[in-house]
Amino acid sequence: MAITFDSINKTFHLQAKDTSYVMQIFRDGYLAHLYFGKKVRNYHHSNKLQFLDRGFSPNPDPSDRTFSLDTLPQEYPAYGNTDFRTPAYQIQLENGSTVSDLRYKTYKIYKGKPKLNGLPATYVETEDEAETLEIELEDDITKLKVILSYTVFEHFNAITRSVRFENQGSENIKILRALSMNIDFRDANFDFLHLSGAHCRERYMERKPLFVGTQSIESRRGASSHQQNPFIALLRKNANEDEGEVFGFSLVYSGNFLAQVEVDQFHTARVSLGINPFDFTWLLEPGEAFQTPEVVMVYSDQGLNGMSQTFHRLYRTRLARGPFRYKERPILINNWEATYFDFNEEKILEIAKAGKELGIELFVLDDGWFGKRDDDKSSLGDWFVDKRKLPNGLAGLATKIREMGMQFGLWVEPEMISVDSDLYRKHPDWCLHVPKRPRSEGRNQLILDYSRKEVCDYIIKVMSDILSSAPVSYVKWDMNRHMTEIGSAALPPERQRETAHRYMLGLYRVMEEITSKFPHVLFESCSGGGGRFDPGILYYMPQTWTSDNTDAISRLKIQYGTSIVYPISAMGAHVSAVPNHQVHRITSLDIRGRVAMSGNFGYELDLTKLTDEEKEKVKDQVVFYKEIRRLVQYGNFYRILSPFEGNETAWMFVSEDQSEAFVAYFRVLAEANAPLSSVRLKGLDPNKQYYLIGKGEVYGGDELMYVGLNVPYLKGDFVSFMWILKEWKSISDSCN
Repeated sequence: MAITFDSINKTFHLQAKDTSYVMQIFRDGYLAHLYFGKKVRNYHHSNKLQFLDRGFSPNPDPSDRTFSLDTLPQEYPAYGNTDFRTPAYQIQLENGSTVSDLRYKTYKIYKGKPKLNGLPATYVETEDEAETLEIELEDDITKLKVILSYTVFEHFNAITRSVRFENQGSENIKILRALSMNIDFRDANFDFLHLSGAHCRERYMERKPLFVGTQSIESRRGASSHQQNPFIALLRKNANEDEGEVFGFSLVYSGNFLAQVEVDQFHTARVSLGINPFDFTWLLEPGEAFQTPEVVMVYSDQGLNGMSQTFHRLYRTRLARGPFRYKERPILINNWEATYFDFNEEKILEIAKAGKELGIELFVLDDGWFGKRDDDKSSLGDWFVDKRKLPNGLAGLATKIREMGMQFGLWVEPEMISVDSDLYRKHPDWCLHVPKRPRSEGRNQLILDYSRKEVCDYIIKVMSDILSSAPVSYVKWDMNRHMTEIGSAALPPERQRETAHRYMLGLYRVMEEITSKFPHVLFESCSGGGGRFDPGILYYMPQTWTSDNTDAISRLKIQYGTSIVYPISAMGAHVSAVPNHQVHRITSLDIRGRVAMSGNFGYELDLTKLTDEEKEKVKDQVVFYKEIRRLVQYGNFYRILSPFEGNETAWMFVSEDQSEAFVAYFRVLAEANAPLSSVRLKGLDPNKQYYLIGKGEVYGGDELMYVGLNVPYLKGDFVSFMWILKEWKSISDSCN
């Protein structure tokens, strides 16, 4: 069994693939955390809890001055009854008090993994894949019941956690804080890793030592955000890409979040993650329940790579859903940077025809096809075709493109509304707003109030009508501003601080219904690029536009950082024109192609303006990517050289059976009389022989990994090189 309970020592032992997690019911029902790390066969309390009389750490039992919650490693701590550290939850009673005291009542272990009501989460396809433990805690005075849920995956080094609050008392309870998980480590000898950035500069790696006090990342923007990603990791001091212990924590949620580590006076580290308590409360009436989002906890004793491999495989196969979970993603051409809002049907068909001639498989019509949208100042919410631009409508355009032999895709932004729109003039109260306050705009738009059922119903209908009206096979779902004046005209005053979370519940309902209704459509999420690249959205949409920044050099860091948590199959990556529209850098079509081919490949430029030489290069890139597409999208990804640590970047993709690999190397700036470079490959079978395509050379997997390959001499700035390896079995292989 993956989960066992020792009734004598009152100890729970959770065992994932190579991971153990241990808890104990201590003294009078306190749930204590004992161990999280490398799998042990049996747990016999070699690190049993120790207590001393600590000054200024009060005692819940006055007769025992050695015991204080201030020094107890806990699973789900409260505040106000001797623990001065940050609590995992906090409630307020009708009398104004905020003290509570959860104690253990009972537990339940069962096969499988239940769905979370209204929230995305990892899943299993058979009950034998996982076991779930539910631990019931209760506050005897308020009759608040709290169920801590843990699911252990048999084939992954992953354990998921979430919490459900149930008000079984007779008075209202206001939840002020409801984090999804808490772990109290016995020491603080870690580095803190997170992924930070900005619009067009998402998910840069930040690693720094823990210090005494609180270090945290968060979003208060109504979305997981470009600025911070809902992920943190603790790394042992000696941990690197391939060695050492790493503990990763990823929140399956797309809204405001808080992730923090508090190092206390005794140098223990408390890790907690969940919905951001800032500007959040939830009124829990008698008989009602509140469910927190899920946290995925991953342990690795093989460095960051081991952690990433677990997240990649778990999120690709047990978070993403639908037919595109294993399906190869099409090569696309998007017209945005080619035309922006200025296009007509003739221009679109010209770009599509050029794309077809180059071997591209999907044309995506971006912003500007609806209402009277000639710029970004109007028409969001008016989801009807602009016949001035497209006189034959979406159906007419899509049919012509499909007759060329291409698929047709469409850009939408269903969560937004323009002040200059028929929808706003009809329903000015349908946006998020606060009475008597100005309505701030971002990109000249407001946000629809998805906390309201009628708004969600409207969006479900109009989006369904659009997708039913034309042969659409791909949708880019955008969201281009963050929340301000967060309030709802439909909620009473005591529930206004529920608006942001209710918005997310509404969004998840809309996405669930639309993606379920159109399973043949490949949905790609976007929020000004990577502003909502999180596990919550990945549950509904199997890929995300990684960043609005398409510059190849910028993308080295963006895609490298994204890969720390997210699988390559989730990353959209395109070749765009030069000078690049975001950073105005000029780079070769070679390096732009190789960076973009390290994700879900496409183009975002005016193909009709390419020279004959450039068209031939694009043709070659398209043919080549089709050959390596499954390897890139569904192979195992390995980081070799980090763009955050030097002038060079390298990564590679290895097939599941280790029979083939694609290696990409990039150098940013040239140096005079520079040292020679080589790369040691990863993930190969040391006992296999590999043939270097185009080189006529055969090497053992062990030699390629332990000795490495020389990088050829490359001239100039912004250069790249690639290798294709295939398993060599006979002399005939060298002819292929």
